[in-house]
Amino acid sequence: MPESNMPTVSVVVPNYNHAPFLRQRVDTILAQTFQDFELILLDDCSTDESRVVLREYASDPRVQLDFNEANSGSTFKQWNKGVRLARGKYIWLAESDDYADPRFLERLVALLDADPKVMIAYCRSWRVSDAGKLDEFVYPLVDAADLPRWLADFCSDGTEECRRYFVIANLVRNASSAVFRKVGYEQVGGADESLRLCGDWKLWAGMALCGSMAYTSEPLNYYRLHQGSVWGHSRDGALETAEVLHVVRWVTERAKPTEAARERTCERLSQGWVMALMSFHVSLQKKKSILRDVRSIDHHPMRRVLGPALTNVRMKIRRQWRDLLPGDTPKSPDRVISADARGIKGVEK
Repeated sequence: MPESNMPTVSVVVPNYNHAPFLRQRVDTILAQTFQDFELILLDDCSTDESRVVLREYASDPRVQLDFNEANSGSTFKQWNKGVRLARGKYIWLAESDDYADPRFLERLVALLDADPKVMIAYCRSWRVSDAGKLDEFVYPLVDAADLPRWLADFCSDGTEECRRYFVIANLVRNASSAVFRKVGYEQVGGADESLRLCGDWKLWAGMALCGSMAYTSEPLNYYRLHQGSVWGHSRDGALETAEVLHVVRWVTERAKPTEAARERTCERLSQGWVMALMSFHVSLQKKKSILRDVRSIDHHPMRRVLGPALTNVRMKIRRQWRDLLPGDTPKSPDRVISADARGIKGVEK
């Protein structure tokens, strides 16, 4: 096809079993004020009515359907497939359970057009409850003192974003909130298909290192977090810990973190890796991999062991104590706070 007929944006919707959300997802794409796009609808062998819904859009000339014959088992394989099919210079990975404001593409494409160095443009997101209500805004999981930065628009050097923030957390928490350059995606080799949970974090950091990032505080994306999401299904704390360590190590090897960022991420990571190393449910091979990454990231790992270790021991004692007590024994007012409530990514159940 002649280049003049190429769409500016390729919108990729990777779907698996999100039939209840698909019409809202696709309709809010087709209703965008910016109309120079193609829409690639993928399905990874859904077992619900997804394909029936997706076929309703087959007659639209902007729409391309591509259904897998076998389930890929990977969100990131589907991302890579969608980008390979894409003809636009910009990509929007519009997750199938989210939806968007009509001005989403208009606003983010303008940020990319304004500066060729910008690899990723992203916006503030609303979090949507299972009941479809707006809960709150979604922000990166950084220190509270840093959050005001995301209350205003900014454009920043990608390497600095990695040194200060990507070593701590994934800044683009929801793929649907971002539009990016296809060339940047290809430059980093696409999403890492060996990762199940943190492939997006590694991808955004990699593309950031290729240029800069632009952010708008306008809440143009609606992010639905529910039990059917990848993170909703994940109950393996050791897998999460191992993948987070892998990504943090990968980033630190390419962008030397500030001392404040290194200290913050080392302290935060210690909660997960100490508990993983203490767990009988984590294989020796995985423990060795976790320890290698810890040693690469943290210059003084042993000084962080005591706190998480004592927390883990206390939790085990409490569980055993409750098991020995009669069924209706009142809870102690000095009850232990759960690992999740403290933000600790533990592996013991």
